Amino acid sequence: MASASQPAEFRQRLIAVVDDEPDILELVSLHLNRTGFQTETFVTAASFYEFLKRRIPDLIILDLMLPDVDGVDVCRFLKSQPDYSRIPVIMLTARTDEADRVLGLELGADDYITKPFSPRELVARVRSVLRRGEISSDEEQITVGGILAIHPRRHEVVVDGRKVPLTGTEFRLLQALAKRPGWVFSRDQLLNEIWGEEKAVIDRTIDVHIRHLRVKLGQAGELIKNVRGVGYKIEA
Repeated sequence: MASASQPAEFRQRLIAVVDDEPDILELVSLHLNRTGFQTETFVTAASFYEFLKRRIPDLIILDLMLPDVDGVDVCRFLKSQPDYSRIPVIMLTARTDEADRVLGLELGADDYITKPFSPRELVARVRSVLRRGEISSDEEQITVGGILAIHPRRHEVVVDGRKVPLTGTEFRLLQALAKRPGWVFSRDQLLNEIWGEEKAVIDRTIDVHIRHLRVKLGQAGELIKNVRGVGYKIEA
């Protein structure tokens, strides 16, 4: 039964948990189920991939050290596929090196939690990541330069009539810039816009995402300008 404390917007959301440690799977599932989430658990990447063919979860909690495929490669695969790229991913791992954290976030992961962890904090992070993906119903289409159109309600980007698949992180970054054309955002402002104040990442992460965005947007990528020593802006 869903917990009365669980916001109605999150009840029955499906969370896929991929980890090769049965104790971790049981612990994470127990706490997510208690707060109203549904869960599906997997001990290998292969079994998780098979599941994806039948159903797409609302969020994925992904261990980096799996027995068959490195979790980084799983994340890279998810973010490269149009059908899966917008699924939020929280990396849950014993790896504590900053390089691993940065790599995960640069690949498009939405959060990074190290073991050992607090189950209550993990549930809070799941809620936080899901909230970031919610688009306000009063947001309309944003158009920049006559060739770039952003549709917040559909979570869709179109360049000169062509749909461009973006990860959730890339979409939020582009939307943040496009909401205020000509406004210069510092890297810290963009980091906070995308991950919130709790996110411990370095500002070069923004540079990597901007580079990916420019490549994916093609000719519209030229609309994103670098302001030396300050940050980024978007303008025609």
